[in-house]
Amino acid sequence: MARKPTLSPSRITTFLACPSKYLWTYIDPRGKWYLRAKSYYSFGTTLHKVLERFHDEGDQGVTTVGDALRIYEESWIDAGFASAEEMQEAYGEGKEIVLSVVEDAIAKREEGVRTLAVEKLLKTDVGPFELIGRVDRLDERADGTIEIVDYKSGRSAVTEAQVKDDLAMACYQLLASRMFPGQQVVATIHALRVNAKATAFLSAAELEEFERDIIQIGQTILSASIDDYSPRLKPLCEGCDFLALCKKDPRYE
Repeated sequence: MARKPTLSPSRITTFLACPSKYLWTYIDPRGKWYLRAKSYYSFGTTLHKVLERFHDEGDQGVTTVGDALRIYEESWIDAGFASAEEMQEAYGEGKEIVLSVVEDAIAKREEGVRTLAVEKLLKTDVGPFELIGRVDRLDERADGTIEIVDYKSGRSAVTEAQVKDDLAMACYQLLASRMFPGQQVVATIHALRVNAKATAFLSAAELEEFERDIIQIGQTILSASIDDYSPRLKPLCEGCDFLALCKKDPRYE
């Protein structure tokens, strides 16, 4: 029996932004030779690793600010920076973020909140494909509410409306609602740079509507033809790793 295709928020948002980028990222193997290390990926991955270890209740070695800073030093990724000076500046900024976020988490730890999982892969069958998503953290509040927490290392602000309209957060809520039927599910984006959070949720009716929409989008992605991947000049082309590949296509304009 053929295995069902899988789609994730990253795959879906990539296709919606640029089908050509989706082609080079997920389908055509030539794309991997054009990928370059990105400083913001390195920065974000390092911060995610520290918070994963800090919130992992099975990891008893990371419980204090000092522990978190030690993990930060051990986990630092230096790939993709333009210079040693740029890297040192980012390293210092990251250290300040870890200090602020972890100190705040310790000081404001809520009674009765349990971290159920960190870096957890969720999956559900939606018919034509399996929807998957990896959440940064899953918490259960004292009242039984399931909270999905997503870290963003590049954002300087976040609002409730932005969380509500975020495709990835909606996917995570749909996935978590299947995993925890009967429990309220909410989504939180934590903007690490400014240590700010915003929380929102989709009602049962909104989740049903979102599921219908995501199935329709998924079917469009899975049925895409070579013509659907035709390169088109867009503002996001500037700086794209795959621009050289797209320019080789005679349909590029």
